[in-house]
Amino acid sequence: MGEEKKRLPVGVENFEQIINDNYYYVDKTKLISELLHNGGMVNLITRPRRFGKTLNMSMLEHFFSIGGDKNIFDGLEISKDKKLCEDYMGKYPVISVSLKGINAAAYEDAFDFAVQIMKNVAGRTQFLLESRNLSDFDKSEYKKLLDSRMSKAVFCSGLKILSELLEKHYGTKVILLIDEYDVPLAKAFENGYYDQMVFLIRNLLEQALKTNNSLKFAVMTGCMRISKESIFTGLNNFTTFTITDVDFDEYFGFTDQEVCDLLTYYECTDKYGSIKEWYDGYRFGNVEVYCPWDVVSYLRSLRTNKEAIPQNYWVNTSGNAEVKEFIRQSKSATTKREIEGLMAGKEIIKTIRPELTYKDMYHSIENIWSVLFTTGYLTQTCALDPQMYRLKIPNLEIRDIFQTQIMEYFKESVKKDGDTLSRFCEALKNGREKNVEKIFESYLKKTISIRDTFVRKASKENFYHGILLGILGVKEGWGVFSNQETGEGYIDILIETENSEIAILIEVKYANDGDLDQACERALKQVEERKYDEELRANGADKILKYGIACYMKRCKVKLAGE
Repeated sequence: MGEEKKRLPVGVENFEQIINDNYYYVDKTKLISELLHNGGMVNLITRPRRFGKTLNMSMLEHFFSIGGDKNIFDGLEISKDKKLCEDYMGKYPVISVSLKGINAAAYEDAFDFAVQIMKNVAGRTQFLLESRNLSDFDKSEYKKLLDSRMSKAVFCSGLKILSELLEKHYGTKVILLIDEYDVPLAKAFENGYYDQMVFLIRNLLEQALKTNNSLKFAVMTGCMRISKESIFTGLNNFTTFTITDVDFDEYFGFTDQEVCDLLTYYECTDKYGSIKEWYDGYRFGNVEVYCPWDVVSYLRSLRTNKEAIPQNYWVNTSGNAEVKEFIRQSKSATTKREIEGLMAGKEIIKTIRPELTYKDMYHSIENIWSVLFTTGYLTQTCALDPQMYRLKIPNLEIRDIFQTQIMEYFKESVKKDGDTLSRFCEALKNGREKNVEKIFESYLKKTISIRDTFVRKASKENFYHGILLGILGVKEGWGVFSNQETGEGYIDILIETENSEIAILIEVKYANDGDLDQACERALKQVEERKYDEELRANGADKILKYGIACYMKRCKVKLAGE
C-alpha cells in the first residue's frame, strides 16, 4: 500500500475545510489576482449549477478576511505572488452571504427565510456591540439586524448598514460576497410570488451595491444573468462575466490538465476516455472544461469499485425543469428536427439572449434555447457573432437527461391518448399485424427520435425498443418484460396479457439499409432459432404470438410468424 490518498471533496464547499481536512483541492486561487486586476467594482459571475461557484466564494472570503488563517494558502498558486498577498491577504472585513436558502412556497415564508439569513450574517459580527468606534445609535441600528421581527425596510438596508458599521470599526472598506443571488427569484417564479421577490432583492442589492460608500468591491454568483432592468436598475459600476466571456474562464470547472492530474493521483488514468465522454465538453470563454461535481463524484465511486461505470450525477442536483419545459414546448416540426440533430451529436446555430427575466424565460422556444445554454444543458462550439452561437449537447451525461425527459414526455402523451393505446394493444393481441404497423408508425412520427449515432457502440434498435416499452408500460393489467431470458437467448420484449392467457413475443431489428422486409425476416428467424416460445408453452401459455418488427428512421414493418 502506498501513502494514504487525500479525500475527494464531494459536496464540500468550505475552502478552509478542504485544506485543513486533507481533501484534494484543484487550485483555483489565481482567480484572486485576476479579480483584483481585471474585475470591476461590482462583479457578477454566472455559471451553470455544480461548477464550483460556492467553493470559489469561500476561497475569496478566507483570503481577504481580517483574522483569517493565512497558512491555508501556503503552497497554493496565489502564494507565489508575495506582493499581492502582502497588500490584500487578511486585510479586509468581508460580508459573505448566500441567498440559496430563500426558497419557499409562499412569499411570507420566503421573507422569513431571508430574515433568518440576514440575522445569521449580522450575528457573525457581534464584536460590533463592544466596538469603541461605534456610537450608541450605530449599535442600536446593528441590533435591529439581530431581530427576527425586522421590517422589510431594515432587511433591505441590512447589507449596507453592516458594511458601514464594519468600515467604522476597522477603518477599512468592505468586500461583499453574494452567492446564488438568483435562487430566490427562481423559486419565487416557480411558486407565483415573483414580483414581490424582485422588489425585495432589487432593494437589497441596490442599497448594498449602488448607494454603499463603504464598499471596496463586490462579487456575486448565480446561474442566470437576470436582466438589468428588472433587478440592477441604475447600477453603473457593474461588470458581468458570463460563460461566453474569456475572463475567469478556467476558474470554474476543471480543465483537461486538472482532470489528468486528478486521474494520475488516484491511479485511474484508464478512465480518462469515459470521463471525457461523460463530463467534459463545456466551453467557457476559450477554455474547454469538465463539470467538477461529476468528475469528483465518479472518482469517488471508482475508489470503492474499480469497475464502476459513469452515471448521471446531475439528475440528483436539479429538477431539470428547463429541459422538461423545452420538450413540452417543442411542438413545431422544426424544433423536433433540431432536437433530433442535437441528440445525434450535431450542432445547431441559435441567437442567444444573454439577459432574460424569469417571466420571459419560457415565453418562447427562442428564449428557452438561451436558458438551456446559460444553465449548461447546451454549450457553444464557437461564436459566429456576439449574439449567435453554434450549440451542441456537451456530453453523454446531459444527453442522458434529454433522453430521459423525451421518453417521460412521450409516455405522458401515450397515457393521455387512451384510445390509440387500446387500439394498438387490441391489434397486438388479435394478431392484426397491419394495424400494429400503422399505429406504431404513427407513434414514431409523433415522437422525437433518439438515434444512437452519438454513441457509436450502441445499437440503433435501443430507441425503438424503448418506444415500444414506453407504449406498453402504460397499459394496465399487462405484464411487460424487457430482455427476458427465454429458450436459448434473450427476447427483446415479452408480454403476458391479462390472466396470462396470451403471450406475445416481439423481436426488434433496425434496417440499416432501409430494407424493412429483410430485417423483419431476420427478427422472426431469430425467434424461431432460439426457441423463445418453448419455455412459455411449458409454463402453460395457451396462445403465443411471435412478432418481428423492423424499423428504419420513422418507418416500420410488422410481421407475425405463422403458428
